[in-house]
Amino acid sequence: MMAERLGTSPDTATSSAAELVPKVAYAAGEGGAKPFIVCDNLVKIYKVADLEVVALQGLDLVIQPGELLGIVGASGSGKSTLMNVLGGLDRPSAGRAWVDGKDLLKLSNRELNEYRRSDVGFVWQHGARNLIPYLNAFENVKLPMTLAGKAGRMVNQRAKELLETVGLGERMRHKLSELSGGEQQRVAIAVALANDPKILLADEPTGELDSVTALTIYELFNDLNREFGLTTLIVSHDPTLARHVHRVVAIRDGRMATETVRSRVNGTPSVTPGFGADADQMTEEMFEELTVVDAAGRLQIPKDYLLQFGIKGRARLEMTEDGILVLPADNVDLGHVQDAELLATGFEEAKKARGLSGLLQRLKRGDLPVIGGRGRKGGE
Repeated sequence: MMAERLGTSPDTATSSAAELVPKVAYAAGEGGAKPFIVCDNLVKIYKVADLEVVALQGLDLVIQPGELLGIVGASGSGKSTLMNVLGGLDRPSAGRAWVDGKDLLKLSNRELNEYRRSDVGFVWQHGARNLIPYLNAFENVKLPMTLAGKAGRMVNQRAKELLETVGLGERMRHKLSELSGGEQQRVAIAVALANDPKILLADEPTGELDSVTALTIYELFNDLNREFGLTTLIVSHDPTLARHVHRVVAIRDGRMATETVRSRVNGTPSVTPGFGADADQMTEEMFEELTVVDAAGRLQIPKDYLLQFGIKGRARLEMTEDGILVLPADNVDLGHVQDAELLATGFEEAKKARGLSGLLQRLKRGDLPVIGGRGRKGGE
């Protein structure tokens, strides 16, 4: 099933996040609620030597205050780039990225530093990036507050409360070498919360943990989300992520591809009522993956669907009573499409091997097609 997640058209001129998407249907937000995060036609381009790598290609995303959102995607899809942009570590190349009314593209360097320090909490996969190894848990949690210019009894009290919140009240004086991997991640979460951020960004927080320990970390994120109403984004490769967040968005080739939403419906209890059944056992969780349709009407059809029905390069659309039917474009000369695909493949190979100079030499030799020309060697 496909569902529409409409952002705004690129030519919409607005001055606030709320105006950017006046009629968006939110998967997890309340009707009429002002969005907390809005990405509108977001683009991020990295320049590596003489090559430009487009990590985000017009991504649209809306997140409500207090959402617990999962982000998935293959390596290189752009999910970590999105986290870096929302965390103020990278500036967008184009488009709009609004967080709590702040336009990240227009913030000065000083404002961006203040945004990172006060508005964002980070939790990384590797403990070395989260924590200082020669400090104990208590000192690690105090450090961000000290760097922010805070001192005194209130800092000590907050560090103690945060460690108790993450279940480490009895181990706050332990060094990192004395803590398990799961306990270190709990300390990292407490550190991320030290300056009372408005958004928590977690990049593969369970990537180095076993499944049982990972479950406790997901439970902690849920507890914090419920207790503090903290907007939380979790990037993960974990296939069970949808069971631990409000919804999951999948990024493919720098754009939103699908969205998985979770709902609960009345179901048959797994045990007899009155004999240990609780509220969760009396309901059944339903997960539905929806294809994202952007403001321009674009969507990404899974490659296995295209292969199964022989759809390549072009397709025919037919309106039916139930929706839109996508059919293969039979009896159509698609030679120019194949040439374009070969050229695109050549660009990819050039980036991995000989660079653009090698690609140009292959074009001169006729090993690759010239779009609009007669084809490859021998006038094929």
